[in-house]
Amino acid sequence: METFRVLVVDDEVDFLETLVNRLKKRKFEAEGVTSGEAALEVLKAKTFDVVVLDMKMPGGMDGIETFREMRKIQPHAEVILLTGHASVETSIEGMKLGAFDYLLKPVKFEELLAKLAAAIEKKVSRERKSGRPQ
Repeated sequence: METFRVLVVDDEVDFLETLVNRLKKRKFEAEGVTSGEAALEVLKAKTFDVVVLDMKMPGGMDGIETFREMRKIQPHAEVILLTGHASVETSIEGMKLGAFDYLLKPVKFEELLAKLAAAIEKKVSRERKSGRPQ
């Protein structure tokens, strides 16, 4: 069975650690970072199949800015956006930029797993059609 790589980007440390640990228990190769800047550094060093990206993070880069920069580094990674009710518009903007989908926080783990499976299926299907890993 192939192992899929997932990067989780969220400034809420407890949520981040819990999500990464739960993904690892499901046999994903999961990593977590707490900022957009850190995500870009990791993406320069390693390839991921799916990025789970929080839209609202304090500090230098918000989710949309992070997403735009990520696309330059790993254009073929699928992206699932996480958002609060107040920033659904931001997620719609992310969808227009090519995100796979978005989920409202608080996220139900089973719902996230279903989105991850669908995103991975899309990525694998695209790779098969093009004849090369992306």
